[in-house]
Parts: sequence; C-alpha cells; structure tokens
Amino acid sequence: MAEYDYDLLVIGAGPGGYVAAIRGAQLGLKTACAEGRETLGGTCLNVGCIPSKALLHASEYFDAAANGAMASMGIKVTPELDLDTMQGQRKDAVKGLTGGIEFLFKKNKVDWLKGYAQFKDAHTVEVNGETKTAKNIVIATGSSVTPLPGVEVDNAGGVVVDSTGALELGKVPGKMVVIGGGVIGLELGSVWRRLGAEVTVVEYLDQLLPGMDGDVRKEAGKIFKKQGMTLKLKTKVTGVEVKDGAAKVTVEPAAGGDAEVLDADVVLVAIGRKPNTDGLGLDKIGLELNQRGQIETDHDFGTKVEGVWAIGDVIPGPMLAHKAEDEGIAVAENIAGLTGIVNHDVIPSVVYTQPEIAGVGLTEEAAKEKGKVKTSKFPMMANSRAKTNHEPDGFVKVIADAETDRVLGVWCIASVAGTMIAQVAQAMEFGATSEDIAYTCHAHPTHSEAIKEAAMGIQGKPIHT
Repeated sequence: MAEYDYDLLVIGAGPGGYVAAIRGAQLGLKTACAEGRETLGGTCLNVGCIPSKALLHASEYFDAAANGAMASMGIKVTPELDLDTMQGQRKDAVKGLTGGIEFLFKKNKVDWLKGYAQFKDAHTVEVNGETKTAKNIVIATGSSVTPLPGVEVDNAGGVVVDSTGALELGKVPGKMVVIGGGVIGLELGSVWRRLGAEVTVVEYLDQLLPGMDGDVRKEAGKIFKKQGMTLKLKTKVTGVEVKDGAAKVTVEPAAGGDAEVLDADVVLVAIGRKPNTDGLGLDKIGLELNQRGQIETDHDFGTKVEGVWAIGDVIPGPMLAHKAEDEGIAVAENIAGLTGIVNHDVIPSVVYTQPEIAGVGLTEEAAKEKGKVKTSKFPMMANSRAKTNHEPDGFVKVIADAETDRVLGVWCIASVAGTMIAQVAQAMEFGATSEDIAYTCHAHPTHSEAIKEAAMGIQGKPIHT
C-alpha cells in the first residue's frame, strides 16, 4: 500500500495550479488538484483576464463604429448595442476554455478533488469532508479583490461592484466611478466608456498605473483623457453612499482639502488584490505569512515546511497569470527531481486597453538607481503600419546599460503592445544588447519595427526620426 494517496496535490486550479498539476502528471507523478469553484481555471479564466478581454475586444468594435474611426476608412455604419449578445459571447469563451482544462485533466489523469482544501498536517488535507494525503502539496490559491475600508461591495446589487461585478453589468451605466487607476480599473473602465458610460477614474497617486515606467504613466494619462475619461489624480475616496439604485462618492485631495461628491450609477472598486490564504489551515502546519500576507518560498518554490510548496499570487512578485503558469511548471519539475527555473527579472506586464500598454524588465527610474543607462524612444506615429491603421498614439522605449549595452527594460504603448513585448522578453532572456535588436531584421510593415527603431536610437542612428 502506498504511503500517500498522491505524489502531488495542488490546492487551486487557477493558471498556476492547473498548470502545475498537468505538468506534474506529465512527469509521472500521481496528481490531484483541489478546486472548490464549479469550473476550473481560477479567477483569471472565470472572472478575470479572459472574460475581460472578450468584452474589451467586442467594445473596441463598437467604439470604432460609433466614434467615426470606421467611417474615416470608408465604412459607414450606425452601430446598435446588443449587450446581451456581447455578454453571451463572453460567457461562451469562458465555457469553452474552462471545459478545455477539464479535458486536459482527464487526458493527463489528474484527479479533480471538488471542494476547498484545508491542511490537517504537512501531508494531509481535507477536501469536502474527505481526507487526502500527498508527499508534496502545492499552494496555488491565487488572490482576491482588496476591500476598500468603509465601502461595501455588492455585486448582486450592481451599484458598488468589484471586477467580477463589473463584468456582469446588465446595462451600460450612465456614470461610472472607478476607484483605482491600475490595470483592472483602466481595462474595465475602458469597456464601459466605449459602450457609452461617462467614466471618472479616482487615483490616490499622482499618475496612473503604479509600478510602470514614468514616461508610460504620463502618456497613458494623456491618452485616456483624450478618449474621454475624467481623471482625478492625487485624490482619495472618503465615502460611498448608495441610495435608490445609485451612489454618491465623496472624494478629497490626497494631501487634504475640500471634499467633492461624484454621482455614479456604478462604482467599481479596483484598488488591488490580496493573497488567498484564509481557511487553508496554515497554522496547523506552522506556516506564517509575511507582512504583506504572502507565503515566502525559496528559489525552488519550497516553503519552510518540507513537502509544502507555493506559487502564483500567494507568494511575492507580480500578480500575473503568466508568472503563475511559469512557476507552476517550475515547481512541478522541481518536485519531480528536475530543475525548474523562473527568471523573475523578465516577466512582461500588459494593460489591454486601446492602445495596449506593455513592459518588461526595469523602468528607467529603477534602472538609473543601479547605474548609468541609455534610453531611446520611437513614436508609433512614425511607424508605417500604425500609420496605415490610424493608430498614432504611443511609443516604444528601450533602456540599456550605458557600458555593456545590455537591454534592461522595454516599455511600449501601441495597439498590439502585448504581442510586441514577447520579442523583447525573449531577447532579454538571452541577454541581448540593443545592438542585437537593432541589427535583427524585422518584417515590414509591422508594429514591431518600432522596437528595432528604438534600439537603433540607442546606437545613435535611428532611420525614421
């Protein structure tokens, strides 16, 4: 009789968890994955990255027809919004992808333990009243919306909502107030602005998109203002009152000052996310959290408790699905006796607004703290493909070490920035210099030529500026 029920048991079936389970099974480990949600894929696939992109994409079509962009190219249409159908295609996309993961579990012989897992000891969990044991247990429980003190989210009521509720709105709000100028707030705010809402973004800091390069943050503010968003920067929310199906949001300057009241049909709370560790029973295995509520791990993703590992949003680092996926592969390989590695210095981040905003590596501000750098920016308005597509907004910025020319970071704003950034991430993974990128032939006409031109700027010889 085997000592354990499983070689590997993963808690959570989000992007990190389900990938870890599948990879573990591929490597010959008897694997199970505990997930209490009715469908696999976690927050990202069910109520996060994937459904939001379905609405972003659909709303872009509507906006192009409504704002005259299509008419300027000789396509004259008068759009009519069918929100039920738009929401239906979002749900269809999610259903297809969650079903796909369930198929992959069956294909790879991963047992889906339906329920939420709680530790009994370092090798034992209870799932839906049943006890299961495993030689190795991976915590991949993801994150949830950070609450705003004094503001109660009620997704069912549809007035004060979080990101999940903002996806499910049954009608376009007349006025929407977004609390938080980060990725989630800007993406979902963009959806409803395109569909007709008046959107006001309230951000405590002096610029949008905390953590991104300074030039990107400034340019993003200009672009969103031009698109019709009202931005209230250096502003804090002091209260939200809901009455008769609407809300009054009280704000004041972050540094203190006179209060102002904003009327809203919908208030979106999007101030960040926090690790999901409640209810896991970590105290029963002696596993403590750091000051940010995260689980600390070593280089191999092992915790201080032997046989217990952790990945994704519950450990330090950016809360990104692709970061969790790479960690899921790495932890499974480490458990199987291989060498699983994630280069946390080269993890791209993308904001799926229009235009998209993407970056990888260091910001200019962070790079300068480490030493002398060279930078170069190339405007998208000088890129031939962006010109023909009527997409003049944005730029590509390359940051390189002043002495070695090694690329330290790249930041871009462009309609397809999220796709463009993959090239740079791969180049940086191989230690590329700006000269390497500048002398790599890029297809013409493509948006990615802007990366080549920005790199040529580092070399002091851009062609098209």
